[in-house]
Amino acid sequence: MKTYVITGGSDGIGLECASQIAAAEPGCRILLVGRNPDRTTGAVTRIRDEQPDCGVDSLLCDFADQAAVRRLAEEVLATCERIDVLVNNAGTVFARRTLTGDGIEATFAVNHLGGFLLTQLLVDRLEASAPARVVFTASGGHYNGTLDFDDLGFEHGYTIMRAYCRSKLANVLTARHLARELDGTGVTVTSLHPGEIATNIWNGAPWFARPVLAVLKRVPMESPEVGGSRLAYLATSPEVEGETGGYYQRNRLREPSELARDDALGDRLYAVSAAMVGIPDPAA
Repeated sequence: MKTYVITGGSDGIGLECASQIAAAEPGCRILLVGRNPDRTTGAVTRIRDEQPDCGVDSLLCDFADQAAVRRLAEEVLATCERIDVLVNNAGTVFARRTLTGDGIEATFAVNHLGGFLLTQLLVDRLEASAPARVVFTASGGHYNGTLDFDDLGFEHGYTIMRAYCRSKLANVLTARHLARELDGTGVTVTSLHPGEIATNIWNGAPWFARPVLAVLKRVPMESPEVGGSRLAYLATSPEVEGETGGYYQRNRLREPSELARDDALGDRLYAVSAAMVGIPDPAA
């Protein structure tokens, strides 16, 4: 029986991914991680109703809080004897520059550091469960992302999209770095652009952008079911068994940005990220 841990699993593409995995593998176990208690409970109820034979449980975590991520990891390890797939899907945006309780710009903290820390805390269990997979939800926005290690938190020049694109560039770099680090262990690591999906993530957009986003959700954007299917593809498909380090769009490999292919930059980001979450550099 495979065990899937899906963060950002209470709605949007994370929930749709879980629903599709449950339908394809009725005997599997799915652990949904969400921030909102009511929404997370509703997600569990939905999947249990859809697939009574699938074991579905949930845990709560605010990925802006590193202590909460550490507690989550402890709970996952206590309840999951094996982890076959970890889907790092939790994400958000902030209209104005916001700092977490740890003093870190919140978009970077939630979209990048939370998944980075959780993966490091679960990596031994993933290796023990091999063959296993780690999937990072990135975005085509990473093509516009930049990294300035002197101002990672945008003390100067913050905008919602600059912060978002930076966090997504960090996702792709981290996936590539982790793929190299885990080469030969049986754990594969991939990232993807799930598509322009009509989800609630952009509810944090500035007021003046919301009418445009509302229109986009009705016209060019794809449904959460479509985005969820692309997450499920990387989590389950035999077509990508053993494939690692790739960035995917529409279930096909795509070359990421030039910065995302800079392995030296990825090494530096990994070391800086480790310091920011208070763990030894895994590559040192």
